Amino acid sequence: MKIAQIAPLYEAVPPKLYGGTERIVAYLSDALSDLGHDVTLFASAEAETRATLVPVRDQAIRLDPAPLKSDLAAHLAMLHEVRRRAHGFDVLHFHVDLIHFPMFEDIADRTVTTLHGRLDLKDLPNAYWRWPMFPLVSISDHQRRPLRFARWLGTVQHGIPASLLPFSARPDGYLAFLGRISPEKRPDRAIAIAKRVGIPLKLAAKVDPADRNYFANEIRPLLDDPLIEYIGEINDADKGAFLGNALALLFPIDWPEPFGLVMIEAMACGTPVVAWPCGAVPEVIEDGITGRIVDTEDAAVAAVADVAGFDRRRIRHVFERRFSAEVMANNYVSLYQQLIHSGDADRVRTA
Repeated sequence: MKIAQIAPLYEAVPPKLYGGTERIVAYLSDALSDLGHDVTLFASAEAETRATLVPVRDQAIRLDPAPLKSDLAAHLAMLHEVRRRAHGFDVLHFHVDLIHFPMFEDIADRTVTTLHGRLDLKDLPNAYWRWPMFPLVSISDHQRRPLRFARWLGTVQHGIPASLLPFSARPDGYLAFLGRISPEKRPDRAIAIAKRVGIPLKLAAKVDPADRNYFANEIRPLLDDPLIEYIGEINDADKGAFLGNALALLFPIDWPEPFGLVMIEAMACGTPVVAWPCGAVPEVIEDGITGRIVDTEDAAVAAVADVAGFDRRRIRHVFERRFSAEVMANNYVSLYQQLIHSGDADRVRTA
């Protein structure tokens, strides 16, 4: 198949530091290419990919030092280029929310749109009622609940390359928190758990501008404890050791997480996860096998001791079976084929 992958322009593909959507686009593009498909990636120029790259911006918006820039203009320019080349693809796979809808209405049946974010936002239902013709893919079944009426083609869970993060059989004696410092990610809860169990906690986390006050007022005062170490953002080269050497990953979220990529990154290393049952967590974690799902701090404290005895090799095997990039790519290929065959049937009926 000839497949176009259309990435957001906010981060590099894959991101140099924090970033989820662009990371998945990178892994998917490479995995589809490895399966023998003709893949073209529309992204910023520094993308690293085995697909054919069409650079539509000189660099990712976040990495651009220009003080003034327009993300809307950058994405519209990219979509114009995608539209200009659209005739050359069997499938156009968008990862840019719904900004492309007005420009691709007439060929919606050749598009797939993966929605990577939360969907319980006020203005979304009206927009999806307005453009019901676009086939959508969710990254968890829970994610799609606010838009049950939409044209869901399927759910495809995220995957990462099997060789990206090494398996670690013998962890060091610390807990890990990886992600963003924000109220919904609950680093404060992770810190409280670590203090109660008396095990060091390392936080490798990004602080967005919108969360700087939260970090300064709520989290920084908690970092004085000798058990707590704030590392800041880390890159992929450091992520394997960080997660693999941890006794467990703490994922104490307090929001409807659409997927939670860090959970499968930990699983790739053999590291169990202690997580709250929000959003997609029960779809990702197999309770008692790859981690424990808890809903109170007391339960989390007990779970830390429990997961320390889990079979890390078994966790890695679950990752390979469910969450490799190859598994993700094959699941998308099935949806692409379903879409193409449906289009062929429609053309026969109208001939």
